[in-house]
Amino acid sequence: MAAITRDPRSAPHALRNDALLALTGAVLATVLALFTDGGGSRPDTLDGGGRPDALGWTLLLAAYVPIVWRRRSPMLVLVAVVALVVPYHALDYNHTAPTPASYVALYTVAVTGRPLRTIATGVVVLGISLSVMLTVSMHQAVELLRISGWVVAVLFCGIDVRFYRQYVSAIVERAERAERTREEEARRRVAEERLRVARDLHDLLAHTITLVGVQTSVAAHVLAADPDRLDRAAVAKALDDIADTCRTARGELRTTLEVLREGQGVGERAGEGRGPLPGLDGLPDLAETARASGAEVELTVRADTAPPAVGAAAYRIVQEALTNAVRHGGREDLTVRVLLDGGEGALRVEVTDDGVGAYEGDMSGGGFGLVGMRERARSVGGTLDAGPGEDGGFTVSAVLPVPVLVKRAGEGAR
Repeated sequence: MAAITRDPRSAPHALRNDALLALTGAVLATVLALFTDGGGSRPDTLDGGGRPDALGWTLLLAAYVPIVWRRRSPMLVLVAVVALVVPYHALDYNHTAPTPASYVALYTVAVTGRPLRTIATGVVVLGISLSVMLTVSMHQAVELLRISGWVVAVLFCGIDVRFYRQYVSAIVERAERAERTREEEARRRVAEERLRVARDLHDLLAHTITLVGVQTSVAAHVLAADPDRLDRAAVAKALDDIADTCRTARGELRTTLEVLREGQGVGERAGEGRGPLPGLDGLPDLAETARASGAEVELTVRADTAPPAVGAAAYRIVQEALTNAVRHGGREDLTVRVLLDGGEGALRVEVTDDGVGAYEGDMSGGGFGLVGMRERARSVGGTLDAGPGEDGGFTVSAVLPVPVLVKRAGEGAR
């Protein structure tokens, strides 16, 4: 089956195998010429007749030599075989002996060439053979017409094998393409999951470390402001805020790392078992945490619900924007306005602060904050713009499409 399905021109050891085939054919032709009645019209005599003489043997055996190169040049091999067989038949030697060489050459042309060319070649070969036989005798011409069915059978057998090889090749190609597609899909999922984990870790750690740093600075300031009149309540509150921030970060970090520990961040199951995604209901906690760092946060949410992926993207964008505002605001009385508005098939997120107006280059030059926010927006098919506000400060604005309209709520939450 491997020999049938494989393209003969790409088969291993082709020259050696064809040399063995030519040798076997020559031996078979010798046996046929010696021990069969080849249909010659002349008696078997010393000076010629049905059994080949020296010239006949030369033509007969020489007809099998081109078979050695049949895979390289099928048409040239057929022409060479015909050129040697035609005078052999014209001299009325044993007509059966050269038949294997003719059939092998015809089959090779049929299995390697186009069907139309194969049919045209068969017609030409039969025409030449018939013309030669007519010069020998009418009886031989009629006999050729009688056995021409075998020639047609050989040609159509080659055509059928050729079509079968093309069919098998197409199946193998589709299977290989499907395998490559699966591998590419697995690599894409791995890359997406790696990027998602990196974004989550960046957002979580950057937000937590920034808030802990600010809260620690508050506690240090209270301790150093007036040692004689120590405000123990303020110090305790700052330390409690730090502890709360660390506990929240530890919970989110555990949820993120469980994905990697369970081995579900790779392959087709990437994205499963991540645990509950943060959403719009977590925004008040973000605002409260930022307020504990000394910023005045005005949170307005005019969207009741959002798909989990969109809600998680909005949550992370607000988280990163608040982190950047607290880090780069540069003011003790910093005010940050957070607005989420759902309607017209999209969730609009806008975070504006009145800080010193840090520009995008300063914020993105040493980190991935703005890059991560844009990736969050693009992951759900949205867009994000960030830059200095018209009246100073910094503004982050994102539009996140949703499959259905988000219901509008009445009052915002603070």
